[in-house]
This record gives sequence, C-alpha cells and structure tokens, in this order.
Amino acid sequence: MTAFPRHLAARLFNSPVALLPEAAPLTLQLLERSIGAFHADGGAATGFGASDEWGSGRKRRGGEVDKPYDVIAGVAVIPVRGILIQRLGWLWCYGDMFGISGYDRIRLQFMAALADDDVDAIAFDIDSPGGEVAGCFDLVDTIYNARGIKPIAAILGESAYSAAYALASAVDPRRLWVPRTGGTGSVGVIYQHLSLAKWLANTGITPTLVTKGAFKGEGSEMIELSEGAIERLQIDVDMVGRLFDETVARNRGMKVKAVSSTEAGTFLGAQGVDIGFADAVAAPDAAFRALLAELD
Repeated sequence: MTAFPRHLAARLFNSPVALLPEAAPLTLQLLERSIGAFHADGGAATGFGASDEWGSGRKRRGGEVDKPYDVIAGVAVIPVRGILIQRLGWLWCYGDMFGISGYDRIRLQFMAALADDDVDAIAFDIDSPGGEVAGCFDLVDTIYNARGIKPIAAILGESAYSAAYALASAVDPRRLWVPRTGGTGSVGVIYQHLSLAKWLANTGITPTLVTKGAFKGEGSEMIELSEGAIERLQIDVDMVGRLFDETVARNRGMKVKAVSSTEAGTFLGAQGVDIGFADAVAAPDAAFRALLAELD
C-alpha cells in the first residue's frame, strides 16, 4: 500500500481546521495511509519518484510548455478537490489519488492564469469539504484582491464547504454557481484533537513532557486535553471563526451577523442562493456556458 506522508496527515489534527465535520473520517483515512508500509531501514515507504515540485509544466516538442491548468474557450479551469492542505509541494500530481489539493498549487495556477495572455477568464472547479486553516485566508485574499484583473468564477461540481467555500466566496460577484444537489456553507472552524494517550498506555508506554512554560505541550497528542487547555483552544477557534465570518461577509457583500447566524450550517442548491452564499443554481456545464456568454 502506498503511504501518505505523515507530516501532511498530521497537519489536519491538533490545530484549527475549516472542514465539514462529516469529512473527519477522510482525515483519519489519510492518517491511516501514513502509518505502516515501512522500508526495512525504517523509512516510510511512499513509492513516489522525484517530480517537479510545482508542476509548472514540462516542455513539449518545439519548446512549447504545457500550462498548469486546462484552458477551455479561453477559460483557465483550476480544480479544487478533496481535502485542502496548505503545502502539498511536489505531491500535487498525486492529489487525486489521495483526494487532496494544496493551497500552494492552487495559488500557482491562479497567479499563472492571471499572467497568461491566452486566458480570458478563470473558473475554479470546486468539490471539497474544506481543510486546513493555515494558508486558506491568505489565498482567499489573493483571489479577492485580483477581482477586476480578469473575470473570476466558481463552478461547484458538487459542493464547496468550509475552507473550500471561503475560496469560492472570493470570486467575482454573481459568478458563484451551485448545482441542485450541491452544497455551500459550513462557515465554521473545528479543532480535531488526536489523543494517543490510551493507546500508549495499553502498549506500556508512558510519555513524559519536560517543558518550559505552563502551556507548552498541552495540545500534544501524547496526553489528554485538560479543561484549561480546551478553554484556551476554544479561544483560538473562536478567533479564527470570527475571521471566517468577516471574510465571507466581505466577499459576498453580507452582514457579518447574517453569516455567523448560519452557525456553520450547510445549504443545498437553492437554499444557498437564498442565504446569499451562491448566486444561481446550475449544473457545471450550464454554469460554464453562462460564464462564456458573459464573456462574449
């Protein structure tokens, strides 16, 4: 079995994430894929070969370079799929295998499309339950601040939840399409603490953390969270949650109270339009045709 890099899987635990709660089992599957499958020398068996870290394109015959996205009728289509991770690096080309996307890759594609003379507009093709908070809002601001340079749209096929919705909300006004059975929302933050304390105890291992500072190490997966630690983590989650509410409100032209009052709820199809989280209900192909019609 091909192992997923453990340091990437670990980023989805013991830190705030903007992720649909129902997607938590997916993060556990990634973690499971990072455990076991070791080489005899103790190294993790990834089965991956060397690759271009950014995947910025390879030269073809004649010196022409492949673009890091598909261009259809002058529209650069940038996929945003699966669980979102801050830095996927050279593993971007294995993203579909594991059901993940990297903010670093999405940023590269977006910046390249903005500078590409062959690209008249940019469409994010989104189907994601969300992911890491780290890196999310910086990318959201990059997309938001690029409004007016080229038309920017979000075409959901099928859903954009949590961090993925944060990205979708940053596109141009009136250019966020959701299918009838697709969803938007889950504007909230969750902290998934992974405790190994009982497992370690059952294996006869007793960890001891020697630290400087009363709070150092209190979120470690090797120990259970204390009530004080939970209270302090709640402060962090609330702070990021306010940033999320304010960012979506700015992007969508809504009141912050209207966003926060959704309580991280999810909304199917037309419900998202009624809330103000989407602009129209349309299947992906119909949404793409609508975007092309706007460009004519």
